[in-house]
Amino acid sequence: MTPRTSVRTGALAAALGAVVLIPAVAATPAAEATAPTVSCTSAKAGLADKLKKDITAALANRRGTVAIGLYDRSTKTTCTLRATTAYDSASTVKVTVLGTLLWDAKKHNRYLTDRESSLAKAMITKSDNTATSTLWKQLGMTKIKGFLSAAGMTRTVPGANGYWGLTQENVTDEQKLLKLVTARNTVLSDNSRAYILKLMNQVISSQRWGTPAGAPSTVTVHVKNGWLQRATHGWRVHSLGTFDGGGHDYMMSVLTQDNSTMSYGVTTIQNVAKAIHKDLVPTTAAVARYTPTSTPSEAHVAVPPQG
Repeated sequence: MTPRTSVRTGALAAALGAVVLIPAVAATPAAEATAPTVSCTSAKAGLADKLKKDITAALANRRGTVAIGLYDRSTKTTCTLRATTAYDSASTVKVTVLGTLLWDAKKHNRYLTDRESSLAKAMITKSDNTATSTLWKQLGMTKIKGFLSAAGMTRTVPGANGYWGLTQENVTDEQKLLKLVTARNTVLSDNSRAYILKLMNQVISSQRWGTPAGAPSTVTVHVKNGWLQRATHGWRVHSLGTFDGGGHDYMMSVLTQDNSTMSYGVTTIQNVAKAIHKDLVPTTAAVARYTPTSTPSEAHVAVPPQG
């Protein structure tokens, strides 16, 4: 036997009070065989196959773990990869926080206060953490869980002890959230949806990276990103985006972890985004595409010390 062990097997064995060694070579074929693949469906002939091929190509030779959710209303197109895998949310949870604030205000038939509006704007457009922590504490776990339930985000688990950046999220639930924000529903009012989209459209330039990469000038971009480095799984780098205009209405969530650096994760997301935009909204060379910042940045998120 070789001294190398499977991480999963080692963890299980440790839990059982014993260490079981297995040859690393025996684990490799099984891991490859079970690796998830991109799955797409579409009402437009040929589009699903093209997206699957191009997204897969965009991920080729990229290290890290990537989850993807795509939905295009105009062509009834859906693509998924690791749809239910949980990731630390980092700052992408801020869209959920704003959704909760507006949902709760709607329940009480009131407008946001000037203070709440100021905090919400800072939280989304600048990813201000102090503003987020203030709203998270004001809302409390009962209201946050209430919104998640109303939104059908059944697998999202709010971070404990005020650590909103450690909320567990997946692309299935994030896509549910983006669908709520972009179409009429009973959870969020039309004014609330418009407000969320307005702020996501006003994110500062240094944080406008990720899913908008490759978007044509004919669509309006709304984005919220997040990143977080921890001792395990390296950098988590995420991007949520919705895009509408020119007869198109689509949204995508790309969550990643096990990235060596933040920039590496950003590049992976942007490779995927460019492929998706190109396939959904083909443009001529004369049409300018959205160019994300060359110096991506994000505020540090609330996590435990040594997190």
